[in-house]
Amino acid sequence: MMREGDAPIILPLLAEEISVAKRQVVTGRVLASTITREEEKLVDELLASEQVEIERVPVGRPVDWAPPVREEGDTVIIPVVEEVLVVERRLLLKEEVRVRRVRKEERHQERVKIRRQEVEVTRHPAGTEGAAASGAAGVEKQSPRKE
Repeated sequence: MMREGDAPIILPLLAEEISVAKRQVVTGRVLASTITREEEKLVDELLASEQVEIERVPVGRPVDWAPPVREEGDTVIIPVVEEVLVVERRLLLKEEVRVRRVRKEERHQERVKIRRQEVEVTRHPAGTEGAAASGAAGVEKQSPRKE
């Protein structure tokens, strides 16, 4: 108890403080590598191509003017004229050049190689050799290999 006029009594108390720190610990490592596999597949596709056939047809008929280029079905007809010197000048339809498109289809088969990559992941626990040396990331990269 305190009496009047006495100084207050101060009792020191103990206080605890906490300190938190972090550190990185390698618990293991992961090895990721890609594997490229090749397999042959048969490609079976219909291919189309066009060729041009040229046919020269002699006409030998006099004309008053040069006929225009014309089409008859799938054939383009190109008239060829020549001036012939007579007492008078006349046009002579010398020939017609006929150009026709011919479509051809054929089946084509070919073996082609198709590549596919796969990833192989190997985990190693921290106790194995080299796990601490791989750093905080714990990931190691291996160059691709062909199988």
